[in-house]
Amino acid sequence: MKRLILAGALLVAFAAQVAPASAAPTGEFARFAQCPMSNPAVNACVYAETSSGSFKMGSKTVPVKYPVVLQGGATIKETIAETLPLYAAANGQTLTKAAQPVPGGLTGIVAPSWWPTILKNLFNETINNGFTGVTATVELAAPASSVKLNLLSILGGFGTGLVLPVKVKLDNPFLGSSCYIGSNSSPIPLNFTSGTTSPPAPNTPITGSPGEFGAIEEGKITVDKNNKLVDNSFATPGANGCGGFLFSWLVDPFVNSIVGVPSAAGTNAAILEGTTYLTGPANVKESE
Repeated sequence: MKRLILAGALLVAFAAQVAPASAAPTGEFARFAQCPMSNPAVNACVYAETSSGSFKMGSKTVPVKYPVVLQGGATIKETIAETLPLYAAANGQTLTKAAQPVPGGLTGIVAPSWWPTILKNLFNETINNGFTGVTATVELAAPASSVKLNLLSILGGFGTGLVLPVKVKLDNPFLGSSCYIGSNSSPIPLNFTSGTTSPPAPNTPITGSPGEFGAIEEGKITVDKNNKLVDNSFATPGANGCGGFLFSWLVDPFVNSIVGVPSAAGTNAAILEGTTYLTGPANVKESE
């Protein structure tokens, strides 16, 4: 019965046809401004905001301090039981980039003695000048269509509700502009559930939450508040591109030793906590 109620509420929100484009959406619908409504296959606009949680890679845990948004469009079927690909946001920012501070940064770390003198001096000078802070930014490591949604799984608290292949960009004056953990060719494969995980040892299961399902704007926007998606079954690859083209072969292993990567499945964890909003393109157009 609960599944039928959820399906019915979602279909009400997505039922109408899209009206001609005009101005920007307003009010509660403004968050759907980047829904790819020009795509005739899209009958649902998705806006999922993560406001808290954490990402653990190896020995480093990075809390979510600044909100991250996953947005785009989808084709919702009547059963809402299918796992569906996400259509990219209209502005290309399907997963927004929010740099999160890495606790501890590079504080207390000195350059390895075996590094070339020029690289040791550059690193130690950076540290001595107080540039020890490091930020981590989660980015998509594949096209938006690689992101998969299963609304019934998310709302029902079972199975995989969100598939998200990512890479993590590390920023620091010394590390350069292309320092990543994971890559497009070797992404971090996240398979989130709002239920309970089944990780390999030594991780123990963690439990998410389907959240609190409701609606606003006379039922035109469905809202899943306080949901918690979790995954601690994934492996994390090593760093690449750190220190720039000339020195990455030296700096990548150094970053790996600090972060504790590559790290096998069962030693990492990702937790996303926030609110998901869904509506139909016609409702967004109507608000303009």
